[in-house]
Amino acid sequence: MASEKPVTLKDLTILGKDNVPSGGGYLILPSQLGYFDLLRLELVLGGRQVIYLVKKGAALHPLLRVHLEGDNVQAMEFSPGETEISAYQRAMGDAAKTGAVIIYLPAEAAAMPAPMTTIPGTKLEFLLKAGIPVLPLFVHRRQDTAMPIERRYHDSEAVFCFGKLLQGPDVNLATFQETLLLLSEQAFGENPTLDMSLGYALIQGFKKHGSRNSVVDGKDDSVRRFDQVFATALALAQVVKRETKKERVGIILPPGLGGLICNVAVLMAGKIPVNLNFTAGRSAIDSAIRQGQIDRFLTADIFVRKMQSFPWPPMKQLILIERLLPKMKVSIVKWLVLSKILPSALLAAVLGVSKKGGRKEALLLFTSGSSGEPKGVALTHRNIIANVMQFGSRLGMKSTDSILGCLPLFHSFGCTVTLWFPIIYGLHLVTYPTPLEVKKIAQLIEKFRVTLMLATPTFLRGYLRGVNRESLASIKLCVTGAEKLPTTVADAFETRFGKRVLEGYGLTETSPASNLNLPDPDPLGDEESGYSWMPSHRQGSVGHTLPGMAVRITHPETGAPVSLHQSGMIWFKGANVFDGYLNDPKRTADVLQDGWFRTGDIGRVDLDGFLYIEGRLSRFSKIAGEMVPHETVEETLVKAMGLENETVRKIAVVGVPDIDKGEALILLTSMPGGPEHQEILDLRYRLLDKGMPPLWIPKKMIRVSDIPVLASGKLDVQSCEKIARASAGI
Repeated sequence: MASEKPVTLKDLTILGKDNVPSGGGYLILPSQLGYFDLLRLELVLGGRQVIYLVKKGAALHPLLRVHLEGDNVQAMEFSPGETEISAYQRAMGDAAKTGAVIIYLPAEAAAMPAPMTTIPGTKLEFLLKAGIPVLPLFVHRRQDTAMPIERRYHDSEAVFCFGKLLQGPDVNLATFQETLLLLSEQAFGENPTLDMSLGYALIQGFKKHGSRNSVVDGKDDSVRRFDQVFATALALAQVVKRETKKERVGIILPPGLGGLICNVAVLMAGKIPVNLNFTAGRSAIDSAIRQGQIDRFLTADIFVRKMQSFPWPPMKQLILIERLLPKMKVSIVKWLVLSKILPSALLAAVLGVSKKGGRKEALLLFTSGSSGEPKGVALTHRNIIANVMQFGSRLGMKSTDSILGCLPLFHSFGCTVTLWFPIIYGLHLVTYPTPLEVKKIAQLIEKFRVTLMLATPTFLRGYLRGVNRESLASIKLCVTGAEKLPTTVADAFETRFGKRVLEGYGLTETSPASNLNLPDPDPLGDEESGYSWMPSHRQGSVGHTLPGMAVRITHPETGAPVSLHQSGMIWFKGANVFDGYLNDPKRTADVLQDGWFRTGDIGRVDLDGFLYIEGRLSRFSKIAGEMVPHETVEETLVKAMGLENETVRKIAVVGVPDIDKGEALILLTSMPGGPEHQEILDLRYRLLDKGMPPLWIPKKMIRVSDIPVLASGKLDVQSCEKIARASAGI
């Protein structure tokens, strides 16, 4: 059947065309394939003999079904099952021997937005068992990852990215998945929107959503429309321009309306915001200021008085916003009018904000400095725009949704996801200066009907004490990151509030989000209807990799490539991966190789593409030649010590040097008890009963008043190690 309009390659970008063999038979396995995709794929193949492969009873788009019934169209049906495998393999092999190109047509699938593929892992595995050469094809539809500030893409606008032909031993699921992820990264990376500057994206977001969306300051429940926030930031930007000629400006503020205005103002002034970690020690703060070459700092009087332990710069270097803003009413009104009447491009020109940012530095964040001097992570405009697109495309939030912003702005998750994302995507933002005051936050969630809640497992524990189930009734998604989500916390939260906690993963160097669990989609029909169903959540994993990110796994010690399904060092590649540490080529070279970022975490990918984090390499101990994961030991200890219902962290495991076996495990606990020697013996027997290997059992127990944690909620590994080493006399 002919389409309603002639099908051309006009709206199609083709990458890897040289990978398409001109002869010989092979199977094309696409990530997804719609009707227009199929017609254009036929054009790309240029008259080659094509045989379509379809699962018997598969639910196909009506136009696809009609196309298969057309004249001169060959199709082959199969039924997956152990008894049919050999017959299926013979049929596929015979077709390939004739030199035909076999194209697999995926069934219509129930999936969350922007899936990596619409073919379930078990189906892929079955198809690959034919053993014939396979040509991976990633089909990226522009509309799947488009931001609301972009023009609307037509259904037919797409990118075809062909991988290298897989043959012989490379025809297996792990290799195919790795190839598909790399093709996704290539297809996503050529998007011209990634060249947009963060400042210009914010201008467009504020203009598009200005009168519809708002920011709530949780300290006094005041509400400001986006356009009012924008006008205030534009007025403040003029002050920032006058006050400093340096390229970076420090911001020392908690989450809230003030922190948002200051960050936007710095960007509108053509500067780079540096949100400083006010919970860090003096040496770390001094190092960040020195590395960033910062001479002006945006903050507030009340915060200066509250944070008296902070090594504040001289008063002449501070820009105190609550002293300035009341005097700027005329300027704010002027900018409100200009921001309304001027088109985005003209407003950007007036402000001196470039439309393009690309690989220029947009934001500077500092790591916690757990291993020496804090590292400056210079995120580019491309990094941040990419991560907003990736995160936003998977969440599928609407303009009526509200996001909770209470994570520190010096934390990359708090910065990207609760500053830039809601402005660009047009979500209401409800802010509060600290994630620790859970009762107040719960009141805000209930009052302003927050739908997206971001937290860490440590902060989630607080909600289990004294927060009513009804307070969180509006929550659609509760996403957690920064540290491993204990099953006990997830189960307790779901039991109390009826909300499943969805674990994600990311690092400052990936801007930060890289993986995310989502609610599973509703099936499109029953098991007999022929539709596919793509799971989006798997307990214990950190979810699927976000669109446009590639993953590879290497041996943690030798660095040799291993299968995605085998545990090893996780590497990422993508537009959201940073370009390097600030003025630190040595540490940059340690983690970046040909665009691939070594995360420092050990993990694997399963048959359906879910990533499992098995621990940070620094949280493994090599004991008598065996790699022992601290987090796995901690999970077993929680059960053995009856701590499943505890709402705060009570234990931590660290490694210290040991003469006999290289390293030994030390258990830190804030639990009261009797003689430590007797308790560690009792605990040893309990762990042995649970099947724990003797090498994995802590050698010593140390009592502490509290387990040290960072402001982000992560375990403070450095402080824990200091305690353990001091106790061991090291």
